[in-house]
Amino acid sequence: MNMDPTVRNIGVFAHIDAGKTTTTEYMLYRSGSIRSLGSVDEGTTSTDSLDVERERGISVKAASASLNWKGHKMNLVDTPGHADFLAEVERSLGVMDGAVLIVSAAEGVQAQTEVLWQALKLMRIPTVIYINKLDRIGASFERALNDIRRLLSPSALPVQMPLHTEGESFYAIRELWKTNAGSDGRPEREPYDAFENKEKEQFRGAATEIIAEFDDELMLRYIEGDIPNEDELTLLLAKHSAAARIFPVCCGCSQKGIGITELLDAMLAFLPAPPPKTELAGIVFKIERERSMGRAAWVRLYGGKLRNRDIVRLNGHEEEHKVTQIRVLDGLKRIDAGEIGAGDIAAVYGLPDAAIGDIIGDPVLVPKTPEMAVPLLTARVLPDSEADYVRTAEALRELTDEDPLLDLAWLPELRELHVRMMGAIQLEVLSSMLKSRFDLNVGFGPPAVIYKETPAKVCEGRVAYLAPKPCWAILHFTIEPGERGSGLVYRSQARADDILPAYQNEVERRVPEALKQGLHGWEVTDLVVTLTYGQHHVWHTHPLDFVIATPMGIMNGLASGGTKLLEPILRFRISVPEEHAGRVLSDLSRMRAEFASPSAEGERFIVEGTVPASTSMDYSATLRSFSAGKGVMTASFNGYREAPEDTEASRTRNGINPLDEAKYILSARSAL
Repeated sequence: MNMDPTVRNIGVFAHIDAGKTTTTEYMLYRSGSIRSLGSVDEGTTSTDSLDVERERGISVKAASASLNWKGHKMNLVDTPGHADFLAEVERSLGVMDGAVLIVSAAEGVQAQTEVLWQALKLMRIPTVIYINKLDRIGASFERALNDIRRLLSPSALPVQMPLHTEGESFYAIRELWKTNAGSDGRPEREPYDAFENKEKEQFRGAATEIIAEFDDELMLRYIEGDIPNEDELTLLLAKHSAAARIFPVCCGCSQKGIGITELLDAMLAFLPAPPPKTELAGIVFKIERERSMGRAAWVRLYGGKLRNRDIVRLNGHEEEHKVTQIRVLDGLKRIDAGEIGAGDIAAVYGLPDAAIGDIIGDPVLVPKTPEMAVPLLTARVLPDSEADYVRTAEALRELTDEDPLLDLAWLPELRELHVRMMGAIQLEVLSSMLKSRFDLNVGFGPPAVIYKETPAKVCEGRVAYLAPKPCWAILHFTIEPGERGSGLVYRSQARADDILPAYQNEVERRVPEALKQGLHGWEVTDLVVTLTYGQHHVWHTHPLDFVIATPMGIMNGLASGGTKLLEPILRFRISVPEEHAGRVLSDLSRMRAEFASPSAEGERFIVEGTVPASTSMDYSATLRSFSAGKGVMTASFNGYREAPEDTEASRTRNGINPLDEAKYILSARSAL
């Protein structure tokens, strides 16, 4: 078992078709982890293991593999590039020590690239940027680099450059940040010729200028013309890239294996392993089911050690469980290990109730993961036959365990199943997985946009739950509209003498649950809820009384003040030949889009802005159709805003409405 304290967990991220899976495949091949190369087009890559991934040539699930490079273990996580599977990317982000962000030299920085970058930046994850596909016609290293500096970070620093020119004549790269070295670490050739020496001097100057922005002492030296030598500069590069202040830029062509060795060297130099912590701390970031081993919880350990037969209690769970087996990555294989140490990831067995996001040990030592993935669509599940209804529900419950954002809504009284998704492609993949894994033929109703609600004005909600005896719970709430994007803010002004702190805690826990379904059936958000007054009874109050009363008080308030609908908004970028510019602008106006002044890049028309998801759901396909495949639209979630007043959108409520108090109380007390 590898207990190397310098183990690194590195995520490979990119917009779809930038070459992420091919790059991962070649890294595994060059390091000796696999013996032969697979192909995305032929469906034979190592990390695309699902049938649907091989058929479509896209990654659906984050796939893990390990490699050893110059004595150091790296766990690679190949993440999906399609926006529909952003949730899978989000779950992987939280366990990464470093990242490789791939940008196509032909397309440059795309919408999904920017979304990924914002998350990497928010979490301060050290990142190497890799400009791929330099062999493509129309590829440009300089244009891609300008894109990166303009849209991602001005602190992007090329540590390599393409030899010769881009396109079909591209054949090699040159490293700028170190002496070209063989695998044994000895220089391949020295001294450099005059041209290379000039390049090295230019690189040292450019690198010093960027690093000096974060280093006052170096800034003074730079002003005086004192440029660090190669050895000192290498140390400075490592220090500031590890702190996510500068971002080394590599380049190559993964399809031909050009630049892969140099990329691995850069990952070793610029994506360091964090210092291990001594106290036990880890997070469950993935749930899998294997035919031979059963349910596996993939755990990233930040501190301490986890051993076979350890007794584990996950944060927020009451029961303890014994770890029955731990399996670590060895290339593409999973091998038994008696224990894992800080920094490693492993499949842990014996935790039957583990869920994604559960924490082992000290939660303070586990970094927070940003929420990027927001399901925008919901669809009704249509089993092939009524006899398959229960089997389909159980299968979807298992898949929701692996992807919580599917958020399965099972309505037994209506015999209906509903799931949430990021886009139409995800529905097709879900249907394929239900067939291949569970032998179920399942269709879906037309996807509908997921709206949200927000209070229309300040209102008060009151409830006096005093019958049928024994019970006693009185609650008064003030509900106010909040700032857009603020979610729920809860506070209490109730006195401990009137309502015990234990009961107040129960109310606080139940308010988010009560807001899951508003007056129109959508989640209520962007509001401030204040418990202004409450009352318990020393003899008649049961702890569950406030669990039952809270939704009634919240819904009473919403009904008195009303709610407004909020619609999801996408940030888009459209690139299309100039002759289609008029049609695009007309369509955008019809779709209620807001956009900046269009620009031109070569003979292409570029327009960026925001547009409601409800009006633009199918526009990407429409654009491709009328532009003969030459128009491209990329989009990412940008938030919610108020829908037009004439918008009509509601959905079926799950369970009994708390506004029907008598029926709701009977149901809550299991008397129906």
